[in-house]
Amino acid sequence: MKIAVIGTGYVGLVTGTCFSNSGNDVTCIDIDEKKIAGLKQGEIPIYEPGLKEMVLRNAEEGRLKFTTDTPAGVREAEIVYLAVGTPQGDDGSADLSAMWAVVKAIAPHLREDAIVVTKSTVPVGTNATIYGMLQELTGRDCDVASNPEFLKEGAAIDDFMKPDRVVVGVRRPEVSDKLEQLYSPFLRTEKPFLSMSPESAEMTKYVANALLATKISFINEMANLCEKMGGDINDVRRGIGHDSRIGFAFLFPGVGYGGSCFPKDVRALNAMTVSKGLEPTMLRAVDEINERQKSVMANKLDAHFGGDLSGKRIAIWGLAFKPETDDIREAPALVLVDWLLEKGAAVVAHDPEAIPNVRAELGDKIEYSERRMATLDGADALCILTDWKAYHQPDFAEMYQLLKEPVVLDGRNLYDPARMAARGYCYHSIGRVSVDGRNGKK
Repeated sequence: MKIAVIGTGYVGLVTGTCFSNSGNDVTCIDIDEKKIAGLKQGEIPIYEPGLKEMVLRNAEEGRLKFTTDTPAGVREAEIVYLAVGTPQGDDGSADLSAMWAVVKAIAPHLREDAIVVTKSTVPVGTNATIYGMLQELTGRDCDVASNPEFLKEGAAIDDFMKPDRVVVGVRRPEVSDKLEQLYSPFLRTEKPFLSMSPESAEMTKYVANALLATKISFINEMANLCEKMGGDINDVRRGIGHDSRIGFAFLFPGVGYGGSCFPKDVRALNAMTVSKGLEPTMLRAVDEINERQKSVMANKLDAHFGGDLSGKRIAIWGLAFKPETDDIREAPALVLVDWLLEKGAAVVAHDPEAIPNVRAELGDKIEYSERRMATLDGADALCILTDWKAYHQPDFAEMYQLLKEPVVLDGRNLYDPARMAARGYCYHSIGRVSVDGRNGKK
């Protein structure tokens, strides 16, 4: 099939690349001339495992093209995907100005039988609005479908190629059949293709993300209580996770969720709920708990150092909001960094991928190191904020020698408290009793 994808951000680039990989002729369109020029040269604007190799291969074989020419890009397309940004507005709702601009731009150039598909996360009713806009702009009925994405940053290629399910919202069964044909290479293991109304499809995306965010906020609130009660949240997590009704997914305590989806989508669903005269009690709590959780490391540092961090040197491992991405949007690490700088502390940080993005935002306010162990030299404490595999098995003896004080605050519960105490560390984690094995040494 001939496909156009408008927007070469995270969702658009992954979508276009994966469709081209299954044999379709895909044109990715963006108004950012610098980004398109870079993509034509094989420069990928985001870090996502496996994406660069797939882009290069499909571009070389002629199935994947990049352009800033919207009319030329959509003119022959059977399916036009809209994957533009829908950032959070001041009131928490989604800002759809970019979406409306794209609809107006493509309307004069669409084939009569083209299917326009929203891939961006958009409020319920957006599909109907686009349908009305195209009807007015073209003078005919246009097929508009919704096809929400369920991609995890760091595993997006695998999620797209091996989806749990594909959800589409359509008005005509013929459109559903066309989209099912498009997705057929990815559904060969009997994964469901779920066709429903556009409104239900739009709602599905928000409800899925809000529920996953709820699980994270819930386990974090229970972790904080568990710590006060002298329990171990990891034991509790195992105790509940083996219940088949509950499971383990997204029940890992930490320093809060971030990224481009969960915070924005929870707030957008909250705004939609309020707009319909309903009270979003649980949604508000999920967001409030998460924002508080981003301060849990600051609270532990404050308590450990008696409220005085002036002149302290704090090492940070992990700046991205999660591993296998360079995304720092709503990252808990940046909340801690801002707090440390306000307290007069010096910060030195390591992250395998996110340093360029943090440097672009913070400049030289903090120090950066390409080597994780180098951050520890002379540091008063180490804070772990991102669950990168590179942090799981460090040389603890070398860490002990490098740190000015063997103090580790682990926001991802990577290490065993008893073993850390036996190694001579003062160790704080999430939802577990802190231990101190220093015995007056160092």
